Amino acid sequence: MNTIKRRNIDLLVEEFWKQGYLTISRKFGTYLPEPSKVGVFEVDIVARQRKNYAIGITLNYADLNDPSLIDKLNYLATRQTKYSNKRVVLFVGVPTGFYKNAKALIDILNPEIRNNIKLFEIIDRSMISTSRIKKKEKVLFS
Repeated sequence: MNTIKRRNIDLLVEEFWKQGYLTISRKFGTYLPEPSKVGVFEVDIVARQRKNYAIGITLNYADLNDPSLIDKLNYLATRQTKYSNKRVVLFVGVPTGFYKNAKALIDILNPEIRNNIKLFEIIDRSMISTSRIKKKEKVLFS
């Protein structure tokens, strides 16, 4: 379970990077600190892009069946920065099989809150081992 959660967080960090955000803190990070709780809820990633901030969470099957998930999404999507009162974007990472369920839950939310949530499908790409590629190559020089 822990390795699956770690892999999902790594893939969500890649989505942050694709959107141009720099990671400030993350769970299971080697060099970065763990993010503090936002209210009573735990977040997986805190990032920033210039003066805009974002928080990220990953959801699994158990989280999607939790009745308090809507309250959690409402709370995290309505956060603002302390002094400038800019909205903090909420990135939600969901495994491929549960994307439709998460999309249906987010569609229930208020449109103003829904616009502040970015839902991402976490796709676990299988790595091609380099040893297979090396075996197929012909040796040019001995």
